[in-house]
Amino acid sequence: MTTPPPDPAPPDAGTPPAPAWRFLVVGAVGGLLSGMFGVGGGIVMVPLLILLAGMDQRRASATSLAAIVPTAVAGSVAYLVNGQVDLVAALLVAVGGIAGGWLGAKLLARLPLGWLRWLFIALIVVVAVRLVVAAPERVADPVPLELGPALGLVALGLVVGIASGLFGIGGGLIMVPAFMTLFGLGDLIARGTSLVAMIPTAVSGTLTNVRSGIVDLRAALIAGLAATVAALPGVALAFLVPPAVGAWLFAALLLVAAVQLAVRAVRAQRVGRA
Repeated sequence: MTTPPPDPAPPDAGTPPAPAWRFLVVGAVGGLLSGMFGVGGGIVMVPLLILLAGMDQRRASATSLAAIVPTAVAGSVAYLVNGQVDLVAALLVAVGGIAGGWLGAKLLARLPLGWLRWLFIALIVVVAVRLVVAAPERVADPVPLELGPALGLVALGLVVGIASGLFGIGGGLIMVPAFMTLFGLGDLIARGTSLVAMIPTAVSGTLTNVRSGIVDLRAALIAGLAATVAALPGVALAFLVPPAVGAWLFAALLLVAAVQLAVRAVRAQRVGRA
């Protein structure tokens, strides 16, 4: 009777795990931004996981997404308690986002992403400038329950899902400015609604990633715990910061995202020429 060959070693075999404090830092920064701006926090967590924990892009993205789930829930509850969530709008966007995420994953293998990526970067910059030029108001009125706005919210979710699938960018970076500029939501309710809308997509993506074995569960647990705790003072800061200042800060966050995407685009072009 022959002995079966041993299972292949996991990608991180032989590499000592990163100390827990590094994941605490990653989670704290990501959670603060999540609570304050209504984004997932992956825009900073992914590069920090790569820098501090030595993860590759794929594993860092999957681990960040897992950590975002409890963070988004905690931030959503905080905004909901303060009456700053449009649940109907969040549901409609989530419906479109689930379909868009599937479509984006399909398109990823078929579309030439070079010019699409640069167009998306340009769009992010335009949105950042728009936020600075016309600061949002602080109102808590929901989106009107009419056919036109409802279809628009589903379409927004579709765009968010496709963009996330194609470019790996968090939905909050698209949803929050779209809620404010296209649907007239105030800055706080836009952020709270964004956090609620991203929960189903984050849960679905995390379950898929866990089954694929690309999530660092220890890192996700530690970072997620820190992010959940940090999300609450982040929400408090959102209420304290005036809308105009919040718009400037969010615009800066959008520009950071644009720079990250531009770096990826340049690297992809270089690899394509090699």
